[in-house]
Amino acid sequence: TIPSMRSLTAEEYVEAFKSFLDHSTEHQCMDEFNKEQLPNIMAGFHRASHKGKHASLLLTGFPGSSEQDLKMIRILQAVHPGVFIDNEIVEPNPQHVAAYKELVNQAPDLQNVSFIWHQLTSSEYEQQVKEKGTHKKFDFIHMIQMLYRVEDIPNTIKFFHSCLDLHGKLLIIILSDSSGWASLWKKYRDCLPSTDSGHYITSSGITDVLKRLGVEYRVYEFPSGWDITECFIEGDAVGGLMMDFLTGTKDFVGTAPPALRQRLREALSQPECSSTRDGRIIFSNNLSMIVVQS
Repeated sequence: TIPSMRSLTAEEYVEAFKSFLDHSTEHQCMDEFNKEQLPNIMAGFHRASHKGKHASLLLTGFPGSSEQDLKMIRILQAVHPGVFIDNEIVEPNPQHVAAYKELVNQAPDLQNVSFIWHQLTSSEYEQQVKEKGTHKKFDFIHMIQMLYRVEDIPNTIKFFHSCLDLHGKLLIIILSDSSGWASLWKKYRDCLPSTDSGHYITSSGITDVLKRLGVEYRVYEFPSGWDITECFIEGDAVGGLMMDFLTGTKDFVGTAPPALRQRLREALSQPECSSTRDGRIIFSNNLSMIVVQS
């Protein structure tokens, strides 16, 4: 008998996500944004512009975002030399918290930075803040690729926006409407198993929420690709992990009905999802960086 389909556990997700990062330009794409846009965005912080004052960051991100977090902290240090940075991190997975702490320990250049880790989901963090009545204000908050997994997207955005200080900025990184994910989720949703419990949301879903909240925002689009060639090679271990990541399912190739596997592969090779480059199949993983004003 074939084992039934089930969702990835947190640990399995980390493994599948790593295979995604290894074969995609996700981080390079974020680096480009960091280099081109982030210094200007961070230059606008009100309090940090006063020498010797504090800047406070609240970072809620996807697994493996700790490297990105530290890059952002270094950009802030470069823009505002000598400023003290209070950095709070909201991350539910204990493995990621441990990995983050390890990274910090290995980074001697992080002077004048304090770290507070909250091993909580964003909704647990929100609940804790409301119960304690300590509504701390932040100069910069990011939500990197994490809104797919929160229960209530509009209220989550509204809460974190309320945590911004005067002149603070909220950065939301989410998949673009021009990405292959957008058409996969819109046009080919029947190819995806019901085990994936995430929200299928792209940037227009977020900007609709921001319009309803009546806040000012700006969207920056950055191209990114994901080489999914191995997904089409029968029995390939890397391809199997990629399919697990795509579908949020453990051993999708081994547990999904053959017709569903076939339909998903056909959907993935459609021109609105991917293109062929030098004989490789590159899935469009374009990102939208949405910068929201306080």
